[in-house]
Amino acid sequence: MKVAIVGAGKLGTAVAEALIQGGNEITVLDTNEERIQTIGQNLDVFTITGDAKQTEVLRDAGVGSFDLLVSATDNDERNIVICSFAKKLGCKKTIARVRAPEHLDQLDFIQDITGIDFIINPDKDCADEIFKYLTQQYALTGGKLSKDGVGVLEFEAEKLEEIVGKQLKDIVLPQAGLLIAAVSRQGKIIIPNGSTTIHHGDMIYAIGLQKSIDSLQKIVRRNLSEAKVTRVMIAGGGNTGYFLARSLVEYGASVKIIEMDKNRCEYLSAELNKVLVLNADATEVDVLRDENLAGMDAFVALTGFDEENLLLSLIAKQSGVSKIVAKTSRKSYETLLEELGDIMIINPLNISATEILHKMRKEGVVLFTQVINGQAEFREIMAEKEMPLTAKSLMDLTIPDGVLLAAVERNGETFIPNGSTNIREGDKVLILSLLSAAGALESLLHKSRSTSL
Repeated sequence: MKVAIVGAGKLGTAVAEALIQGGNEITVLDTNEERIQTIGQNLDVFTITGDAKQTEVLRDAGVGSFDLLVSATDNDERNIVICSFAKKLGCKKTIARVRAPEHLDQLDFIQDITGIDFIINPDKDCADEIFKYLTQQYALTGGKLSKDGVGVLEFEAEKLEEIVGKQLKDIVLPQAGLLIAAVSRQGKIIIPNGSTTIHHGDMIYAIGLQKSIDSLQKIVRRNLSEAKVTRVMIAGGGNTGYFLARSLVEYGASVKIIEMDKNRCEYLSAELNKVLVLNADATEVDVLRDENLAGMDAFVALTGFDEENLLLSLIAKQSGVSKIVAKTSRKSYETLLEELGDIMIINPLNISATEILHKMRKEGVVLFTQVINGQAEFREIMAEKEMPLTAKSLMDLTIPDGVLLAAVERNGETFIPNGSTNIREGDKVLILSLLSAAGALESLLHKSRSTSL
C-alpha cells in the first residue's frame, strides 16, 4: 500500500514505524526541514518538505495514487483541510487527527461535508481507556469476547491457588479448551510464554471456549463489587484531562484538576460542571498535600511532560493512592514506571497508531477489537490467502514478541490453536497483542502492496 503521512511529529513517526513493518510504501510530508531530516535518517521512508495544505504540493507528491493519507499535524483545521484536498485529488482514504473538544459533537458533519473517511481523537481515546481502567476494571469478567463462542475471564491468581508459583508450561487448568493469554502484573500487561511464572497479586486473563470459561468462572467466582472510585485527582488540564473529567463526573465521581495555565483553568471551569479546577503547580508537594492527595481513590498524571508524570506517580504512590495512571510517550520511561509497580501506564501514541492501523484495513478484515488496560488488545481478523499468517504452520511462523494467536473459528467451530495449526483463508482468528507490538503484528497481516483498501 502507498501511504502518505502529513506531520513528522511524535504521532506521525509512530504511525510510520508501525506501517513500515507491514510492508507499506510510506511518504512523510512536513514543513519543518529538521523533522523531515530526522525521520528520513531513522526510517526507510520517502520524505517531502512542503506545506501539504497547498494542492500543488499534494499533486507533486502524487497523492492521487495513494491508498491512504493520514494528516497528523498539530492543527485540527489544517488536518481537516489537507484530508479534504487529498480526497478531492483522488486519494482513496483519508484519516484526520482532530483533538479540540469543540469539534467532538460535530465530527459526523465535518466528515460529511469534507469527504474525510475517518477522524481520530487521540486525547479522547486515551481518556476513554483511563476511564475504563478506573471504573470498569473487571468489565471483561465472564463476558463474551466475540460472537463466535470465545470468552475471556479476568480473575486474581489467588482464586486458583494451584497456579501460583508455577510456570505456564507446568499449569493444567481445571477445564479443557482454556489458555492463559495475558497477565496483568503491577500495572503492566504481559503476554506470557511457557517459562512465565504466575505470582501472587497477578490478574489472569484466561481465554477459551465460552462453555469452558463459564465453568472456570464458577470455580473462581468471587464478589466483583470493587470499591467505587469516588474521588479522583488529575494533574494536567489538557484535552485528555478535560475528556476524562467529563466522563468521571457523569459517572458520579468527585474530580479535582490541577493546571498551571491560568487561561486554561478559566476554560475548564467554564466548560466542566461539578469539577474543582485549581490553578497551581502539581509538582509542588505542598499543593498535593493541601488538596488531600492521600485521600484520593485515584490519581492521574496527564501533564505535557513525561518526567513530571513520572515524578507525580511516585508521589501518589508514596501517599498511598490505590489507583495511579501515568501518561508517557517515551518507551524508556514506560520501563521506569513498570519497575515502580502498581502504576497503570498509558501511551497515547500506541493507542492512536493502533486505531489508524484498524481503519486503514479494508472492511471485513478486522471484525472486532477490545483494548485492555490501555496496553493490549484482543483483535479478531478474517484471514486472507495473501497474508503471511496463512503461509505456514504456527510453529514455523515468526510470531513477534507480544503477540498471541488465541483462538480460531473455522466452518462454525472454534478451537484453541497449537504449533501444528495452519491458519486458512476464511478463518476468523482472535489475536491478543500489546499495543506496542501493533506494527510488528502487521508483518503477519499485511498483503502485497498492490492490494487495494
